[in-house]
Amino acid sequence: MNKFLFWFSISGSLYTYLGYPLLLHLIRVFTTNKAEDRGEDPTEYTPSVSLLIPAHNEGATIEAKIRNTLSLDYPREKLEVIVISDGSTDSTNSIVSGYRGEGVSFIELESRGGKARALNSGLAIAKGEIIVFSDASILLEPKALREIVCGFLDESTGCISGEDHILEPGGEGLYGRYELYLRNLESAVYSIVGASGSFYAQRRNLCQPFREGMAPDFLSVLATVEMGYRAITEPSAIGHMTSSKKIKDEFRRKERTILRGITTLSHKRNLLNPFRYGIFSFSLFSHKVMRWLVPFFMILLIISNVRLLADPFYRWVMLGQGIFYLLACGSLLKRTGSRSLILKIPHYFFISNAAILMAIMKYMTGVRQEIWTPTQR
Repeated sequence: MNKFLFWFSISGSLYTYLGYPLLLHLIRVFTTNKAEDRGEDPTEYTPSVSLLIPAHNEGATIEAKIRNTLSLDYPREKLEVIVISDGSTDSTNSIVSGYRGEGVSFIELESRGGKARALNSGLAIAKGEIIVFSDASILLEPKALREIVCGFLDESTGCISGEDHILEPGGEGLYGRYELYLRNLESAVYSIVGASGSFYAQRRNLCQPFREGMAPDFLSVLATVEMGYRAITEPSAIGHMTSSKKIKDEFRRKERTILRGITTLSHKRNLLNPFRYGIFSFSLFSHKVMRWLVPFFMILLIISNVRLLADPFYRWVMLGQGIFYLLACGSLLKRTGSRSLILKIPHYFFISNAAILMAIMKYMTGVRQEIWTPTQR
């Protein structure tokens, strides 16, 4: 029994991070992406766009974000910029107010209500055919807006995720590149299961009111697929952001994201039905549910490994586990993570799975989180 549990836990972890991408590669061989032929020059496609920027105490970044948005290569008459301040108490409101004369709409919410309420307030006045959601912490490349709307030439596409590139080396950046790689594979096969929360777009007629305690980007994708459309990636729609400055901020962000993700999937659990949603259900289960099970596989692996120490092979495996966790602890002691590849992989893997475990515990005890604190970057 101990050997079964040992190999079961290893198999579960390996499938999540290696087996699932490999299966996507194999499926892709037999799949034709029908979004590739757009039928016209995508650079000439410029639908009206409403770009929503939710903000809470973003005084240090909001001016750079607004200037970056106003400088994008997109017809100005077709771009509506809406900044929503969710109970900001710093200089955010005064900074944004100064740009009203430059075509920036500003919604000032006096009390904090959370990201869902902020985005819903923006949606209520948005007039664009396409809604672009973008955080204050990400700066977009000049043609990013043109690139992200191109995919909507395909009428089957309802939601498009841009790419958020982490500037500094580190665990968050490495994990981010893996996520982008996985999303691009899912997009080529059929549909992504989650968009970049920092930069994504959706057809206005598909936008539904956001719900408290749920991840807006995840909910947008699930709602899009539920209504019969696809959600895809656009690798050339790029934004840049810095990594988390502190490990505790990194941990809290992951924990908050996962808790909101679990809450969202619980609400849309019907999408896990493979008889109705086919390949998307497979991707949703493999990418999200299996990822959230990895910390339990890790715990099970340690327990079963300890019970098999009489065998030399399992002693070597236990030694390997010990070294892995020591490297993770060594990186954690530095408080800001590590630039060394040999440290940042175990560091971020450990942080991510500890955050998953904490988020699941909170979810099981009835904790939900709507109010967000921007990560210091």
